[in-house]
Amino acid sequence: MRVLLVEDHVELAETVATGLRREGMAVDLAFDGHDALAHLALTDYDVLVLDRDLPGVHGDEICRSLVAEGRNGRILMLTAAGSIEDRVGGLSLGADDYLPKPFAFAELVARVRALGRRSGAPLPTALVHGDLRVDPANRLATRNGRRLALSPKEFAVLEYLLGAEGRIVSAEELLQRVWDENADPFTTTVKVTIRRLRAKLGEPPLIETVSRGGYRI
Repeated sequence: MRVLLVEDHVELAETVATGLRREGMAVDLAFDGHDALAHLALTDYDVLVLDRDLPGVHGDEICRSLVAEGRNGRILMLTAAGSIEDRVGGLSLGADDYLPKPFAFAELVARVRALGRRSGAPLPTALVHGDLRVDPANRLATRNGRRLALSPKEFAVLEYLLGAEGRIVSAEELLQRVWDENADPFTTTVKVTIRRLRAKLGEPPLIETVSRGGYRI
């Protein structure tokens, strides 16, 4: 899942981003409204976590513009104002969800994941291929009943490949959807992650490499 976190409090933004990355999400950061719009012009995000009171361009204006453009990504609005009127106001702008500050990190993760599941074509609650079963909500992957000890990034790659339903997924697409903007496009990180994932999945092999194409299950 690709997430843009827009928050002008740098320390809070970096702390939250680190936590979301540990949960297997690809997170980019923007610290003001202009920076947010620049990111959104380049990348289609699954979820936008948007602080309402931003310098430069107000969060309300960003929300309005995205809704007017008909973007598929979902918007979770954050604000220090937690009154009912503020929540109604944020949702009336077109935000999909609203979370007042301060918030519990576990609740933020749950809401981002819930919105991420709504941002594209709906996926089943469990992704199954033969004896492989992936439960995205509980971050659990098993093969032949055996739990797989996957890193957050390995889990995210496996989830994305299963969600592609047999479609060939290029390394570039994986880098775009599973890693954040800090990933080097010339790196071998996708290849290395696939190799580790294959080893953990065991036999018979599930991930096929398609010459000049990418990978598929």
